Amino acid sequence: MVETSERAVERPGPHVVVLFGANGDLAKRMIYPALAKLGAAGRLPEAYAVIGTGRHDVDDYAGVIDEAVKDAVEDSDLAGRATFQTSDADDGADLAKAVEAAERKVAEEAGVDVADVRRLIYLSVPPGSMTDIVAMLGREKITDRARLVVEKPFGVDLETSRELDAAIKDVADEGDVFRVDHFLGKEAVQNVLALRFANRLLGSAWNRDHVASVHIDVPETLGLEGRGSFYETVGCLRDMVTTHLSQILGFVALDPPADLTAEAVRDAKAAVFEALRPFSKDDTVFGQFDGYRDDDDTDDDSRVETLVALTAYVDNERWQDVPFHLRTGKAMADDQRTVTVRFREPDPALFGDTGDDGHPHQLVLDLADEAKVAVEVRGKRPGPELEVAPATLTLDYAEDFPDDHPLAAYERILLDVFHGDQLLFARADEVDRLWQVSAPLLEDPPEVQTYEQGSWGPTPPWERA
Repeated sequence: MVETSERAVERPGPHVVVLFGANGDLAKRMIYPALAKLGAAGRLPEAYAVIGTGRHDVDDYAGVIDEAVKDAVEDSDLAGRATFQTSDADDGADLAKAVEAAERKVAEEAGVDVADVRRLIYLSVPPGSMTDIVAMLGREKITDRARLVVEKPFGVDLETSRELDAAIKDVADEGDVFRVDHFLGKEAVQNVLALRFANRLLGSAWNRDHVASVHIDVPETLGLEGRGSFYETVGCLRDMVTTHLSQILGFVALDPPADLTAEAVRDAKAAVFEALRPFSKDDTVFGQFDGYRDDDDTDDDSRVETLVALTAYVDNERWQDVPFHLRTGKAMADDQRTVTVRFREPDPALFGDTGDDGHPHQLVLDLADEAKVAVEVRGKRPGPELEVAPATLTLDYAEDFPDDHPLAAYERILLDVFHGDQLLFARADEVDRLWQVSAPLLEDPPEVQTYEQGSWGPTPPWERA
């Protein structure tokens, strides 16, 4: 996805943004700062309004927003365009009136008809609340002319996911539904497409004949950080593996799409998930960090996993028998988040079995916001002998594109919703299939192993003797 100069200056039409979970952690840490940055860059609509909503009133809602964006931009009018209206799954009448009033004001400011004002409804709520809120939005007709943004996890299993999907389809067309997986908004993940399909050198080697394994590592040093009750309900498999890590796997493994439209790319990704072998208990390790149960919001005998390490397989022609090693967890040793594509040893091995020296040749994508790509190769060691040694070729986007500034994940996500671009969002069939392949672990999980905080956790399945 190359951002053209035309797209860079194009602004969306007038909008009313309705934000559920307006006083929540995600809104404060991600959504408000992202909106403020988009506004500072001239990427928000010229005329828009924000309506925050939730079950409980928020004192000084403008102050909440100003506090959230103070480190993001020097000056923002976001708080001045925002109001708060209480609502719940049983009663959204006042919210519907507030949306209509905001639309009239935005339409007047933009000089357009009210019917030309789009609605952006952002659902940042727990999975147990989502279906009922969606139904309320339909009853109150708030979903008219709306794009519906849904935060993960999409249900907590296959059954609840399908219930949620049915509720969404009752009130919105699939073309207006944006299922957020913010990892797909990361520049590094999008670079997978560019590296593969703009470079024959890499694209021609992206298959089982040349790739020995793929590692997707997303460790976190943070613990619960006040999310104990959420994790007791969800756990690491639902929170991270059925969403972030699997979606990254889909981007890494997809066959070349017909083009770079949302439909073509998501068709190719869905084909990967259809070929994804159901996760196996024998190839999976669950862990829980020591001290997890000390949190006030967790059970004293909780068996909820805070770490998952598993090996997945994509049973298609391109990837048959190539292991995809996925690992993620909380309270781990590092925040270094990477995708590592490890290549097979040369044949014939004229320089010997150089892989045994601990220096495999591989491509490493850093998933940080300031994206980097490293290709670890072997070259001749300087000197009189024809001897190889490890070397690294590095692509540092901050250095190579000094005049271009990457969008943070939530900036990209929100910008694409405003423009109606679904390429970086999960589709209903993708979500359904990922719950299917995860079902064996949900129904019969492996025993949870305790691990020390600040460690790498239990031995993953691919490192077993």
